[in-house]
Amino acid sequence: MLGIKRLGLLAALVVVGLAPAAAAQAAAQPSTQDTQYLQAVHQVNLFEITAGNLAQQKGQNQQVKDLGKMFVTDHTQLDQTVQSTAQQLNVQLPADPTADQQKVLDKLNNLSGAEFDKAWVTAQLAGHVQAIQATQTEISQGSEQSVVQIAQDALPVLQAHYDALVALAQTLGIPVPQTSASGTPSPGGTTSPAPGGGGTESPAPGGTETEEPAPGTESPAPAQS
Repeated sequence: MLGIKRLGLLAALVVVGLAPAAAAQAAAQPSTQDTQYLQAVHQVNLFEITAGNLAQQKGQNQQVKDLGKMFVTDHTQLDQTVQSTAQQLNVQLPADPTADQQKVLDKLNNLSGAEFDKAWVTAQLAGHVQAIQATQTEISQGSEQSVVQIAQDALPVLQAHYDALVALAQTLGIPVPQTSASGTPSPGGTTSPAPGGGGTESPAPGGTETEEPAPGTESPAPAQS
């Protein structure tokens, strides 16, 4: 009888001992913001890798080809970190770009020469503005440090891509999104960029403009240097 009581006590202690661990595991779940950013930036990477390969294959301008190659390299490297972090946090990543991103890729597939170059740069400008905004949102609002770190590492890379695109757009006569004094793309009056979108009207970051120019491109004023 005494043995049974002891067994019961041990069982109770085991359950009590497990409770804090279970609670800690539950508390470690990433926030909605962190989850949506991981998913959105992964789709950005999928889009950029595909679009970068298209630029190398179909681009007429050598700078378009060179930027495409750089984007493939940088976004492949970034996505390796995104995927490993998502796996650690049990975040399910999408297998494909967003529907809007796929429309852009389909459009680019049907273009060639100078027409392709201009459409590619326009799409990239729009996508990088949105990706930068979403990344800035994660840095300011994210709670999972590993995800915030991804955003902090990604921001200067995205900004360098955007700056290179602005310079190329100016040589090709393509309107560019308005920028702030610091050179960071401004929202241009668009809605706040909640990454992941969840089927809202506002497109997810990563080159989702199709027929319309990039946000804030109504006037073809060049970006401030």
